[in-house]
Amino acid sequence: MDRLNSPLAANQPRFAAYLKALSGVLGHADRIAPLKAYCTGLLLPGARKSIEPMAARIAPARVQATHQAMHH
Repeated sequence: MDRLNSPLAANQPRFAAYLKALSGVLGHADRIAPLKAYCTGLLLPGARKSIEPMAARIAPARVQATHQAMHH
């Protein structure tokens, strides 16, 4: 299946709206990017849903930095 025509791509606007709603109650702008990365990581393929493996799937070239941002 073409990635752009997948069910995930079709639901991307809905996911973005969900993240926007969650972002509105975080209390601080610095928490938005880690929230988005974490939620995206939960939805990506992969058996392990801990922070470091998710960071590796989200930003393979910046695993440590992404891990640090998501974890703190």
